[in-house]
Amino acid sequence: MYIAMNRFRIALGKEEIFTQIWKDRETFVDEVPGFKEFHLLQGTTDESCTLFVSHTVWESKEAFEAWTNSEAFRKAHASAGGARDIYLGPPNFEGFEVVI
Repeated sequence: MYIAMNRFRIALGKEEIFTQIWKDRETFVDEVPGFKEFHLLQGTTDESCTLFVSHTVWESKEAFEAWTNSEAFRKAHASAGGARDIYLGPPNFEGFEVVI
């Protein structure tokens, strides 16, 4: 099993906008073999931002990599980049192989 996460630093006061973008977004991820589940996580807020994490679970790293090279991935990210003023920098990707 493989877990893929992107960490987003969201400007203060923009949390609802960010969450709504994800609620309204078509991800097409369920069209890809090996996809298991998705969660959008809201973390801590400090004096500069609120942390969010997109968290996906895949059958394998290969299934995740196939997603990143798929037409479904291109469709899901076609409108990414809107509302740029809510992001404090690009997302930070982290990928993990499940060992236990």
